[in-house]
Amino acid sequence: MLCDSAQAVGGKLYVLGGGWSITGPQPAPMAVAMKLSIPWSDANRRFNVKLALVDADGHPVQFPTGPEGSQQSVEVPFAFEAGRPAGLVPGTPLDGCFAVNFPPMPLAPGSRYEWRVEVDGRCEDTWRVPFSVRSGDPSGFPPA
Repeated sequence: MLCDSAQAVGGKLYVLGGGWSITGPQPAPMAVAMKLSIPWSDANRRFNVKLALVDADGHPVQFPTGPEGSQQSVEVPFAFEAGRPAGLVPGTPLDGCFAVNFPPMPLAPGSRYEWRVEVDGRCEDTWRVPFSVRSGDPSGFPPA
């Protein structure tokens, strides 16, 4: 879920301004809030996750990182394990809650983007959260 801000605390997500799919045109902070459901049989296994911002063509969004023109993609890799709490009924899926907050980014007005969440590098385990950046049009609506 896209939101203005989020926290993952004690297995719960705390979301402010959540559920949007249109932003801008001015840069604003944003967050990606995730709840993954882990099968009982995958408890105590390491999962590698990558959250990445791509443009409408699926290319990584990059921003300058230094005076020499070097660029860096907007991506956040992380790993986690979900353990089985004592007393949980066998077969119960386990929750994995995560929140990643980003500062304002200069995204192109009138464009489409997508956050992609990839688990263990497998295409079948990729989730997509698309969004649009409003054009500079005073009406505030994205172009048709």
